[in-house]
Amino acid sequence: MVEAKGLEKRFDGVEAVRGISFTVGKGECFGFLGPNGAGKTTTMRIIGCVSPSTAGSFHVFGLDPSRSLREIKRRIGVVPQESNLDEALPVGENLTVYARFFNVPSQLANRRAEELLSFMELTEKRNAKVADLSGGMKRRLLISRALMSDPELLILDEPTTGLDPQARHLVWDKLFELKSRGVTQIITTHYMDEAQQLCDRLVIMDRGLIMEEGGPNELVEKHIGREVLEMRLPEKLISELPKDDPLIRGFDAYRDLLILYSNEADALLDKIQAMGVKTDYAIVRRSTLEDVFLKLTGRRLTE
Repeated sequence: MVEAKGLEKRFDGVEAVRGISFTVGKGECFGFLGPNGAGKTTTMRIIGCVSPSTAGSFHVFGLDPSRSLREIKRRIGVVPQESNLDEALPVGENLTVYARFFNVPSQLANRRAEELLSFMELTEKRNAKVADLSGGMKRRLLISRALMSDPELLILDEPTTGLDPQARHLVWDKLFELKSRGVTQIITTHYMDEAQQLCDRLVIMDRGLIMEEGGPNELVEKHIGREVLEMRLPEKLISELPKDDPLIRGFDAYRDLLILYSNEADALLDKIQAMGVKTDYAIVRRSTLEDVFLKLTGRRLTE
């Protein structure tokens, strides 16, 4: 569905995307993760044919955007990070008016709008003003609007940012259902649990480069292992503790926080405590995609 080779994007000499390559298969949910400024949104704008790449080759549906832009845009749906709904129109008309851009016949547009309002649990808000909708309803309406053209590829930039847990899970359920219908999805998200739930494959980006690629569980197993042991200790003691124990697959330290990656974290904790090391904070937990993300991109804020 999407193929990029050596993709680059520069703005006034700044390299936002620095030669990345990836493919997205039909029916797949593919994710882009990374800290702010990693190049995710820039990449999504290239995929959505909003911003052309500076260098490299890029194809959607096997088509070159420089030659087949209208054909590509006819077959994709885009859910932007920020709401750009038309607040002058009621909810239902936001869908039917949008359908006109794709030459969807009015009768079909009306029927499709009703189906999507029902699908996204917005039927009762058909005649409501957009300004009166909650944040979760607006996100669901944005997804509905993107589906009005019956796209083969759905591009979602931070689809659940700012939503409460109930609204997030409702959106997840709907994205799962769309995937079961064969709609290919590309998403960016800052929620690691969202990526772990939705994505078949993903890439982790930092400073315009792809740091790693794979399935969520595959990446957790590769970089972390089954479990994580977190301990708070004096920084001097952290530096003195041996890190070459066979139970330790890797480690990270940030100020007084020591994070040890292991397949047997309970046994590792017992061994450290047997050395006479005492701490008021020590927990063993299952490893997550967030551990992979922080290991690869670091724990310090970047802009």
